[in-house]
Amino acid sequence: MILLSNSRLYQLNHALYCCRYHLVWSPKYRGRVMCSTYIKQEFERIFKMIAKWKGLVIYEIHIADDHIHIYISIPPKYSVSYAMSILKGKSSAWIKKKNKKIPLGTFWSRGYFVSTIGISEIAIRKYIQNQDKQQSAQPVLL
Repeated sequence: MILLSNSRLYQLNHALYCCRYHLVWSPKYRGRVMCSTYIKQEFERIFKMIAKWKGLVIYEIHIADDHIHIYISIPPKYSVSYAMSILKGKSSAWIKKKNKKIPLGTFWSRGYFVSTIGISEIAIRKYIQNQDKQQSAQPVLL
């Protein structure tokens, strides 16, 4: 199996996985509602709590004044859309509960950007092309 030096495999009962994503989303109307350091710290704390609760792994996070970037690993038992709905839904509810200055209603915009982060195409092609060589090294049962 080919692994990059910065990748890590995770394990579920019947799966070994490395499902990493770059997620980006923004508040409703792309408003600059996350300007204060306190709000940014609260969102980071909330996202880390949600990740721990759901078994997600956050590698990097950047909270700008008007959008969020997260580099995250999502187990294959969850879809990306489910992970996004949990991250956005719970963070919105918890931040509104904690900070009364945030107006009621939808906090996050409906959409988001997602991109997979994985082993390069060249590495995958080489791995597949070299399967015969790896198989020939295995003992043959007669």
